[in-house]
Amino acid sequence: MRATSFFSILFFIGAVLLPKATMAAQTREVVVGINEAFIPGGFDIYSDTYVIASGIFPNGCYKWSRADVRHVDEFNHEIKSIASVQPGMCIMVLIPFNKEIRLGRFNAGKHSIKFVSGDGTFIEKTMVVEE
Repeated sequence: MRATSFFSILFFIGAVLLPKATMAAQTREVVVGINEAFIPGGFDIYSDTYVIASGIFPNGCYKWSRADVRHVDEFNHEIKSIASVQPGMCIMVLIPFNKEIRLGRFNAGKHSIKFVSGDGTFIEKTMVVEE
């Protein structure tokens, strides 16, 4: 009886717990491209600026993770949209996403914002910040 219980516990660990731990370890992050970016107007030097990026994930294994914002200099900024990808069976439909990306406060002037995709291509937009 004890041997059966021992083997049942081993089976449970091997069949249920280990695959979940392995799948979590295989989750990876990728840079995804965006299809469109909306730059609202009306920002001044006291405003927290933001943009809205939208795109389409290729299947249900993709999930929004974060945006990496790099301030190249005072008036040039780059944004990479990062998604986490789960391994395994995925629903094979296109999944739209729409995310607000906070950029912080900018100095007055014309700012160039590049939305960079994984292959190095980009969409460039302009944001004007008033005094």
